[in-house]
Amino acid sequence: MTFPFEFHIAIRYLKAKHQTKSISLSTLISIGGVAVGVAALVATLAVMTGFKEELRDKILGTNSHIVVSDRTRENIENYDQLVEAVSGVPHVVAATPFIFRQVLLSSETSAFGVVLRGIDPLREGEVTQITQNIIEGKIDYLESPPPDLGAQDPMSADPSNSADDEEKKTYPGIIIGKELAGRLGVFWGDTLHVISPVGKMGDSLGKALGSPGGFTPKIRIFRVVGLFDSGMYEYDSSLAYITIGDAQNFFNLSDVVSGIEVKVDDIFIADQVSEILESKLGFPYQARDWKQMNRNLFMALETEKDMMFVILILIILVASFNIVSTLTMMVVEKTREISILKAMGAKRDAIVRIFMLEGVIIGGVGVLIGVPLGLIICWFLETFYTLPGDVYYISHLPVKLHAFDLILISGSALLIGFLATLYPSWQAAKLEPVEGLRYE
Repeated sequence: MTFPFEFHIAIRYLKAKHQTKSISLSTLISIGGVAVGVAALVATLAVMTGFKEELRDKILGTNSHIVVSDRTRENIENYDQLVEAVSGVPHVVAATPFIFRQVLLSSETSAFGVVLRGIDPLREGEVTQITQNIIEGKIDYLESPPPDLGAQDPMSADPSNSADDEEKKTYPGIIIGKELAGRLGVFWGDTLHVISPVGKMGDSLGKALGSPGGFTPKIRIFRVVGLFDSGMYEYDSSLAYITIGDAQNFFNLSDVVSGIEVKVDDIFIADQVSEILESKLGFPYQARDWKQMNRNLFMALETEKDMMFVILILIILVASFNIVSTLTMMVVEKTREISILKAMGAKRDAIVRIFMLEGVIIGGVGVLIGVPLGLIICWFLETFYTLPGDVYYISHLPVKLHAFDLILISGSALLIGFLATLYPSWQAAKLEPVEGLRYE
């Protein structure tokens, strides 16, 4: 393959002045600046993208893609018919009812406020990843715990619980997060108290305590039949599951639920499916997709990623100044050679192309070095770097690089390298042969 003479001259000018086989120091500095900028951009955008997608997957692993609720009331009646109507919408994979309330969980050592969700154990696994996240026990134990569960439970052995062994095993089941279990100091098979602010009116104990209207919170013992680990500290430390029937009984509800969880076949069209659901179900039902329910979080992550790109592109801009200075010095050093080329018939366009090619070569080599360097940094961060899960929601540093981001980074670096050649190229092209050879 034959290259134009401009390419050969550009390569020659990039080499050291007295050593034609080695690259000049200024050229190496310019290439290194571009490579460092590209590597920083690759690693940063990969971490930002990975963090966003990992967080999204954790959220969608515990929550549904769409939630259908009533705009006017807290609860929904006739939810079985509503589930059937929702399941008939295109792109809907599964739907299941749920109850959502806040309660206090209390053990022998501590107490914590959590979100209690009443679910259908048979259908919940079709909508969320609760079944995959359970690390001890089974979701089926919510309805039918094993007969030997909790035989040595210290709370059951309390003298105040005078029920026989068979009665001790009839406590309703509850599934809690691994972190929450550690906070409460309970294990699989232990029991704990669930305390609801929705209590009884006119209760004798409440009157004796002097509470308004004789109100007392409702307390019930549940047995831990499962522990789950979603990989997200926020959920593992503040979420618990019971059956819908137990939730209705505990919160003094009739046959109602808080809403319908919906799973679709493509999370990126969840907003379109939610619009179809709203138009089909009509008022007063509303359908909110996962992007709506977590809008502030994902907008903040996207904005942060864009800002990091803008800030780190400045590193490449700084490297472009090295390219400008390198080429400007080269024009001064090569004044005689440029004059000779022009005297031999080289046109201005050819001179411009020589120095433009130098900038493009510096930028291209910087990209070729920077991209693999960035990928190595990504591998190192993903393999060896860990995060405190209680601060960053997840315990490891996720890294994911999209092809579009890689093209954007490489294209930006090449474009900046090209723009940096414009002034030096123009300076070289306007030199007159007589000026460069006057003192020769």
